[in-house]
Order: sequence, then C-alpha cells, then structure tokens
Amino acid sequence: MTTAPARTASMTVTGFALAAFILAADQASKYWILEVLRLPSIGSMEVLPFFNLTMVWNRGVSFGLLAADSEIGRWGLVILSGVISLVFAAWLLKVARWSTVFALGLVIGGAIGNMIDRIRFGAVADFFDFGQIFPWVFNVADSAITIGAILLAVDLIRHPDDKPTPPAPAADGPAAS
Repeated sequence: MTTAPARTASMTVTGFALAAFILAADQASKYWILEVLRLPSIGSMEVLPFFNLTMVWNRGVSFGLLAADSEIGRWGLVILSGVISLVFAAWLLKVARWSTVFALGLVIGGAIGNMIDRIRFGAVADFFDFGQIFPWVFNVADSAITIGAILLAVDLIRHPDDKPTPPAPAADGPAAS
C-alpha cells in the first residue's frame, strides 16, 4: 500500500483558480459565438476543411445524452450540475495529488459553465464541430469536463489504494491504550 502525498494549501488555490479560468474561457467563448459572431443566425460556418463553427443547443448532458426537453428536466440538470460541482469542490479541499487537483478543477469549471447556460438559455450552447473527425458538437466546458473525467479515471486506476492520511494525534492529547 502506498502513502498518499502531502496536501498543501496551494493545491486548493490552484484547483479553484483552474476552475475559474475554465469558467471564464467557456463563458467568453460563448459570448463571442452568441453576441459577436451571432452564430445562431448563421447556423454554421467553415473555419478549416475539418473544422466548422456550428450552432447547436444541447438540452442534455455532454454529447446530448439524457436530453431534457421539459422545464423539469432542465432544472433537474441545473441541480445535478450544482450538486456535482459542490461534491467535487469538497473533494478538491481534501485531495493531495496534483493530477486530481487539475482534474477536479477542469470538471468543476466546465460543470458550472454549462450550468450557467441551462439557467440563462434553457440549453447549453455548443459550437465546435470537427464533423468527420468527431461526431459531436461541443464547447469549452464539455472539453474540460471530458479531459477532467479522463484524468480522474487514470488517477484512480493508477492509485487505487491511496486514501487521505488522518492527522497525527497532538503531542499533548490523550495517550492510546
């Protein structure tokens, strides 16, 4: 059994800073697509032979899974995103491995970015379209969530036995019998 690495305060700061960066990049890209480029009125535009900007309103979770076409479904996904973000934020406060910190920061930032879309628009704005290379249209938040989930899976596979180390008893505390 391996021992978990030591946790530092900078890990928490880094994880939440990464989440904030992903959230800002996601919302800035969506602002540019929706308000500057006005992609919803254009529909789609070729950028490169293998890459288009294509407007899709995703009412489900990543890659259109679990589509929620009703208001109950929409708000259910908002609540689910919020709960996942809170659970992962609590986990971020306890992790002691940099790979987990980065993975959680990516997922938290992406989940909050897509949650904001569901609250504002009732659906998530997706627009990166690699057509023949990748069949789904996605956004910055989706990319962050996917990369973060893959990093978490790899981390859990590589370190299945790591558990948080309990704090050492205080020197002046009661003696163990």
